[in-house]
Amino acid sequence: MSDETQKHGNGEEHGSFEHQDMQAGAILYFLVTLAVVTVICLFGLRGVYSYLDRREKASQPAVNPLVTNVPEDTRHVAPGYPQSAFPSPKLEEDERGQLNGIRMAEEKTLYSYGWVDEKAGTVRIPIERAMDLLVQRGLPVRPQGANAEDSTSNAGPTTTATAKTGAGTKGEKK
Repeated sequence: MSDETQKHGNGEEHGSFEHQDMQAGAILYFLVTLAVVTVICLFGLRGVYSYLDRREKASQPAVNPLVTNVPEDTRHVAPGYPQSAFPSPKLEEDERGQLNGIRMAEEKTLYSYGWVDEKAGTVRIPIERAMDLLVQRGLPVRPQGANAEDSTSNAGPTTTATAKTGAGTKGEKK
């Protein structure tokens, strides 16, 4: 039993700590080497991409001589270029943004005051204000005592003439 205790007990091999620490110089050397390798890789990638860019620019096809307003680098499209260079109808570039602009313009029209026809004196008022005015003034209604003949005679001479002609032909057939 004493042999087992010696095998599994706290001996010098087990349970002690490491007496030699890692030196700070080795850690700093590793970090400096890592930074230098990273910088070398960045410059290498930049050089590769600039080489590929020059090669791509050199292999661009010639632009049609009939086209006058083409940007120098056709791989990068300047903002606003398609709208100014091509006639209508145009392809949609930003559907969500364009639809949002249309909706905002509609909202502004619905909820603001403005002229519809300034010469005729027609104005536009917000929906809420129009509903308030409708509640205050009410809807226009016909008088209760009006019969169908009065309403047709108010419609105009063409309508009444047609109605009289229709009644006369029925009477003649009998």
